[in-house]
Amino acid sequence: MLEKIFKLRENNTTVRTELIAGLTTFMTMVYILALNPTILSASGMDAGSVLTATAVSSAIACFCMAAFSNKPFALSAGLGLNAYFAYTICGTMGYSWQAALTAVLIEGIIFIILSLTNIREAIFNAIPGPLKVAVSVGIGMFITFIGLQNAHVIVNNDSTLVGLFSFKSSLADGTFSSEGITILLMLIGTILIFYLLKKNVKGYMLWGILVTWLLGIICQLCGLYKPNPDAGFYSVLPTAIVSAPASMAPTMFKFDFAFIAEHPMDFFVMMFSFLFVDVFDTLGTVIGCASKSGMLDENGKLPGIKGVLLADAVGTVVGACCGTSTITTFVESSSGIAEGGRTGLTSVTTGVLFLLALFLSPLFLTVPSFATAPALIVVGFLMMQQVSKIDWSDLVDAIPCFICITMMAFAYSISEGISFGVISWVILHLLCKKTDETSALMYVLAVIFIIKYFLI
Repeated sequence: MLEKIFKLRENNTTVRTELIAGLTTFMTMVYILALNPTILSASGMDAGSVLTATAVSSAIACFCMAAFSNKPFALSAGLGLNAYFAYTICGTMGYSWQAALTAVLIEGIIFIILSLTNIREAIFNAIPGPLKVAVSVGIGMFITFIGLQNAHVIVNNDSTLVGLFSFKSSLADGTFSSEGITILLMLIGTILIFYLLKKNVKGYMLWGILVTWLLGIICQLCGLYKPNPDAGFYSVLPTAIVSAPASMAPTMFKFDFAFIAEHPMDFFVMMFSFLFVDVFDTLGTVIGCASKSGMLDENGKLPGIKGVLLADAVGTVVGACCGTSTITTFVESSSGIAEGGRTGLTSVTTGVLFLLALFLSPLFLTVPSFATAPALIVVGFLMMQQVSKIDWSDLVDAIPCFICITMMAFAYSISEGISFGVISWVILHLLCKKTDETSALMYVLAVIFIIKYFLI
């Protein structure tokens, strides 16, 4: 039955591999169930309702991904977009969360139209091969940076923006037992996953997460790890297993359509910002994950890309209706793909776990970030391996690739990396008179990106 639906043999995978891949993806992105309610509650939304809405819309979007494309990508509420929703629209601009949800809904509807009319597919196919590889490498750096941040290895530094965690300082100020020990556990987990990878152990990523979490439990029981909730370090011991999900009623279908007529320009800026970031974050994630797993054909195209993009668009509309910010394809999908996930069964597994999380949230939300961070770092390493496919001797191609890679990590944004990569590609190829390698759509994208930086 599963073989017929998901074409497992055709994709060189098995039910066991897909289930492990789906579980691994879920474990690396389950943090969104804790983080999204925290962020969106700053806008005045009910946190419990947001958690339920996030889990339900994520599950539906994952099921759509399987149904529309049979690809192993997982979706949930996009980080960055939820912060823009809560802190910029509802905070700095002072508008209601109902108005922001309306912008997300309209953006999602436009997404669906773009997906059905092949515009997003055309954008995907217009991006040159070397730049597609650069996107994959850039995501590798980006996701590694996320992992290092989540584990507190990389911390804020007022002088240099970012800095390295200091064990000496943590021992001096007494924070070693909460922060320092988790970093040591993360390093052990990273080494363990790399070792299991080298030994070709099936499920190496998931085993690494679980063993690191178990070590954290042992450390807490022995008193080596002392939770400090005020500093963001919570108990790793599950206090319960089952709980009833909160109602979505406080946020479901809470739109403010009158806002569109009252503030048309502000609404357009809000909606376009959601639209722009979601389009190019999704394209970047899909390009990176597909490139790493060998899903692209000989022309650099992804068979079934329309279904992938449509699932993302439908997920956004469902999310807005349920009461959460933009649903988008998660870069953490690469962790499941690294485990061998190749079909929609991986996505279905992740979706089912999102629904189970509604009833098992005390268990899933206890998985600490220091246990999932090693998986992200290892995935970053695997995606970085693509860099050898770039011809660094061809400077006209290589320089835009370099810009794309660095900006994606340093600007902390997949979409910004693509923007700078496209702009620099078009400019350099124009100056060097290599226009035959650049499609007309690339010029259009470059102009749109430049306008965006000056007007949005």
